[in-house]
Amino acid sequence: MATLTILQGGDVGRQFKLGDSESVIGRNPECDVVLDAAAVSRRHAIVSREREQYFIRDNDSRNGTIVNGQQIHDRAALRDGDQVLICDVLLEFRNPAAAGLLSGGAFEGSSLLRTLVDTVGDDGDLEGSSVMATLDVTKDRRAGWQVSARPEQQLQAMVEISNNLSNTLSVKDLLPKVLDSLFKIFVQADRGFILMQPTPGAPLAPVATKARRGEDEGMRWSKTIVQRAITEKKAILSADAASDARFNMAQSIADFHIRSLICAPMLDAGGDPIGVIQIDTSDQRSRFTDLDLQVLAGVAGQAANALDNARMHEQMLRQQALQRDLEVAREMQQALLPRSAPDVRGYHFFQHYQAAYEVGGDYYDYVLLPEDRFATVVGDVAGKGVSAAILMAKLSSDVRFWLAREPDPARAMAQINATFLRHGWDDRFVTMVVAVVDPQACLLTLVNAGHMPPILRSADGKVQEVGGDEAGLPLGVAEDYQYEAFRREFLAGDLLTIFTDGFSEAMNSRRELFGIDRLLALCGDKTAQPRDLGSCILQSVRKFAGDYPQSDDMCLVCFGRD
Repeated sequence: MATLTILQGGDVGRQFKLGDSESVIGRNPECDVVLDAAAVSRRHAIVSREREQYFIRDNDSRNGTIVNGQQIHDRAALRDGDQVLICDVLLEFRNPAAAGLLSGGAFEGSSLLRTLVDTVGDDGDLEGSSVMATLDVTKDRRAGWQVSARPEQQLQAMVEISNNLSNTLSVKDLLPKVLDSLFKIFVQADRGFILMQPTPGAPLAPVATKARRGEDEGMRWSKTIVQRAITEKKAILSADAASDARFNMAQSIADFHIRSLICAPMLDAGGDPIGVIQIDTSDQRSRFTDLDLQVLAGVAGQAANALDNARMHEQMLRQQALQRDLEVAREMQQALLPRSAPDVRGYHFFQHYQAAYEVGGDYYDYVLLPEDRFATVVGDVAGKGVSAAILMAKLSSDVRFWLAREPDPARAMAQINATFLRHGWDDRFVTMVVAVVDPQACLLTLVNAGHMPPILRSADGKVQEVGGDEAGLPLGVAEDYQYEAFRREFLAGDLLTIFTDGFSEAMNSRRELFGIDRLLALCGDKTAQPRDLGSCILQSVRKFAGDYPQSDDMCLVCFGRD
């Protein structure tokens, strides 16, 4: 009696006996073969029996039915050892009655027949297989390959293949061209396959197939031979039934499409197998030879090189597209920054922003507030790149909203923090300084959310870090956090410098950091005019770093009262 046994994806090992007429496979408990998986349709597929032969057809399921790696569109014949994939459930079809056709008499103990017919090859036993010749493709891969009995035609075909492959830079277009070229060389070929891994670690699957007569049935490959070619990195010529006199009288040989085949691995530049090419024929009078094997090995080598080139070309195109997207993102981020400093009578401003990559997570802003007040904001998102830039773009709008709505900067920072947490940015956090100036009251209000304290230079040249004692947690760390404000007079000649760690942690070729002490010394340099201090800091940091690449976003804002 024929059976279906679950190999993976369900109740592994469970066996279902198939009925004499029809057996329904599906999720419905009333089915003959019940597969408990949500993706399986209630009545997914139907297995029917006609005499000793079983057939399977898909019952218009949502996700389709796959037999030996090929999705079926009509009904497909099932042979002993076939594998049926329904969603994530893999089943093995066994039919002892059909297998018995291959036992006894001339076939008893023949490993040749097993290798040619059994495409599953799960036992891994390669001893005594029908391999007639092998060719090591790892040795002297740059050398030319010998051609067969008609060298002028073979050479012309190889040149044509070389030209076709060198002019094709699309992986999708490349592989069918390889098979087309091989069918021009091997006029006796009936079927051809190129097998590769869809993803690393996945089993080999066909990525290109070709049949000379356009037939779908019988498009199967010898997994035993293919696996040996991959493992040993050798091109393989398999024997055909005509080479063994015991099979000359067996009609079942024709029924099982016993054929001659050649198989060659494709090796990448590092010598690792990336796939295989198999060509087979049902015409026993034109079986493949050792010379054919050498030609296929040469074509497989050319195809592997062309595949490497096509992949590098596609990777380059993806990188170019990504670069264009990043340039657009950089332009958009620059557009979010203030176009110019605010025009506040009696005050001067300096600002500088430079991302470590195309886009960054630092930002600054000027916000004009009611009663002629203005706010200067500097922020730094944990992390760099596109994700940090997107987060900062969203945060900047929240900052503007709450500073305009809430007159108390400390309460405004608490609302910004609460809004940040509601967005659910996972483990991201932001350090930020908000400095609000009331020109009429000559008052500076500073709220610090985990940022480095700004540096204040007073009119008498005294330099100090301010607001450090009142600094709170970064945004996104704690809910319902209440921030404290630092307040002091902002008099004529006072100058405030706010910066991100891209300045204090700028590094030179000796891996030395610029550091806070150098910034404090620059701010206290009495030879530097207040209006020029921002430019002096920027020039000093660049000179210190030299040619050493920038490793972090850099943001600097200086403003002072004349």
